[in-house]
Amino acid sequence: MKNNETMSMKTRLLLVVCLVCMGVAAQQPTTVRVMCYNVENLFDTKDDSLTNDSEYLPGGMRGWNYKRYEQKLSHIAQVVTAVGGWSPPALIGLCEIENDNCLKTLVKYSQLKSLNYQYVHYESPDARGVDVGLLYQPHLFKPIASKPIRIALKTGRTTRDILYVCGTLPNGDTAHVFVNHFPSRLGGELESEPNRFTAASVLRSQVDSILKLDSAALVLIMGDFNDYPNNRSVNNVLAAQPLNQPTLTTNQLYNLTYDLHQRGDIGSYKHDGQWGMLDQFIVSGGWLKRAKQSYIDANSVTVFAPEWLLEEAKPLGKQPARTYVGMKFNGGYSDHLPIFLDITLNYK
Repeated sequence: MKNNETMSMKTRLLLVVCLVCMGVAAQQPTTVRVMCYNVENLFDTKDDSLTNDSEYLPGGMRGWNYKRYEQKLSHIAQVVTAVGGWSPPALIGLCEIENDNCLKTLVKYSQLKSLNYQYVHYESPDARGVDVGLLYQPHLFKPIASKPIRIALKTGRTTRDILYVCGTLPNGDTAHVFVNHFPSRLGGELESEPNRFTAASVLRSQVDSILKLDSAALVLIMGDFNDYPNNRSVNNVLAAQPLNQPTLTTNQLYNLTYDLHQRGDIGSYKHDGQWGMLDQFIVSGGWLKRAKQSYIDANSVTVFAPEWLLEEAKPLGKQPARTYVGMKFNGGYSDHLPIFLDITLNYK
């Protein structure tokens, strides 16, 4: 009887030790990946009477059809899977998607369907119907609030909304995420620059309202800014500084893609043979403090550029393999390359 009781005690003790060890292991820091990708005009094949989407309709000038649409979805799914490696990205900011139907089809019917992605999206007033959206893994990011942020350009032209999503990470930290696609350089860089000043000013105001309530808030900004990190809209109006500052302040914004742009040998976009970082990650200083909270290592920021996402464009060298080159269907992935970073989740 005593032997049985002793065995029972040993079994219970072993079980308690195992449970404690499992609890400790569960609290160890883990890493989640964030991806940003301008997918180059993800349009479905349905006519939207409220937008000018005629060039991406069957019979339109681009020869768009359902087969090409399916291929486009497959390509995006392939890129997402490759960027994630063994674990799908927790958050994916997407630019140049037409509507809710495109995102629904991408997450439910493409090769991503088994990954259980959900998304946040609002229809914007952009004349072509081009929007931004956020895909997320619900076990890694739980949205608690979201809204579209309207940009009223002085020219009266309509443009994409900024998407704001506030959510919690697995360790309980709150992340404030902004997905952007600033107004284009159509009509010339300098001529169109005031439009991007307006977008940057609106975004800065939204960020300031968050940091005013909590100077250590975790703000993550991503997207296609149609300007580079050293252009005035990003560097001066948004005030996203490079990391080469003497001190890091929690309530300041820092451009994690600034150094990559300065290198010049790689970028998310290639124009006239020159690489540059139109696609960027900008964060508040709270992410960069190695404290008892989520942390972003600036060295984790990467332009994803495998050979299969590139093509040779003589005499300018390799560039992103585009879906279209001018009006000609090229069958590639996008005219932009995706970027990603990793967030380390510390458990308090």
